[in-house]
Amino acid sequence: MPLLYLMAGLFIASALLTGLLWLVAPRIHLLDIPVERSAHSKPVAVGGGIGVVILCFLVVLYYSRSGLIPFEESMALLAALAIAFLGLIDDLTQLHIRWRIPMQFIAAMWVVWWLPIVPAINLGLFVIENPWVLTCLAVVALVWLLNLFNFMDGIDGIAGSELVFVNLLSLLVVINSGDDVLALLSATFAATAAGFLLWNWSPAKIFMGDVGSGFAGFSLGIMALLSMQHGSMTVWTWVLLLGVFIVDTAVTLLTRFRQNQRWYDGHASHAYQNAARRYQSHSKVTITVILINCLWLAPLAWLSTNQPDWGIYLTLIGIVPLVLLAIKLEAGRTMDFKAIAKKLKSLNSKLI
Repeated sequence: MPLLYLMAGLFIASALLTGLLWLVAPRIHLLDIPVERSAHSKPVAVGGGIGVVILCFLVVLYYSRSGLIPFEESMALLAALAIAFLGLIDDLTQLHIRWRIPMQFIAAMWVVWWLPIVPAINLGLFVIENPWVLTCLAVVALVWLLNLFNFMDGIDGIAGSELVFVNLLSLLVVINSGDDVLALLSATFAATAAGFLLWNWSPAKIFMGDVGSGFAGFSLGIMALLSMQHGSMTVWTWVLLLGVFIVDTAVTLLTRFRQNQRWYDGHASHAYQNAARRYQSHSKVTITVILINCLWLAPLAWLSTNQPDWGIYLTLIGIVPLVLLAIKLEAGRTMDFKAIAKKLKSLNSKLI
């Protein structure tokens, strides 16, 4: 089946499934009730990622049975389904971190069991080649990406648009490389995420929930490993494609560590959350992220595939400005822009 036809069908199916989930979410208690740190003032449906999970699973199942996706790679991808199930439980019952994290590491170890050859990583001055070190890095990266998407699914449209962008770019990169597996997976994720995004764009009617965000981040980690093994993409291409999410999360967590705050406590101090409060708009922030992705990170990611020896240097060029932007937006520090605006208004009235 031509990829364009497959993508069109998946887009329509995802949009319909997400709409159905929006209707039934209140009845099955898939609602995000606003708290002080929430970006919304009213309850919002979650679990919209269920449609993405179902459709991606059906595609992988079909093409595994047809032989396009090798058995070992199918088994590795199966771990993403387990992560989705874990996320669904968390959406329904608020699963404690002492259970979540160990299960996530078990799923990551399952992946590297089936994909044991992790390619060397060129850091410019030296190359990481030790298989044990590379395997450990792969496990940590999978768990990191899983939680990264969960952290970043906090305002309208940002996680869905990121998923569309990353997968469309990876599809463009590998479409002529002969990596049919990654092309299929990228096309599937791009189309299903786009269907979900119709309902998640500002003002959002539904969010991915842990079931969708965890599945998305973990699946991208598996796809990165597959592309590195197939030789179609490098680790630096993936770092650039996910640059906004990686930098925002990393700077936020490092800042919270410095402030002796527990990284797993709920908060709303990511750079994108501070920006949404500052500009009183979700769509402005999401559109800005899309523009950064398309105009800044995409060209660098494309160049990193054509000049793999430059990967680390291109990544530094792409990432450093994002780090400075995150610091400027005080990532890791909760900013009450509404209170600041009220104080400024009060001062202005006194001066007048």
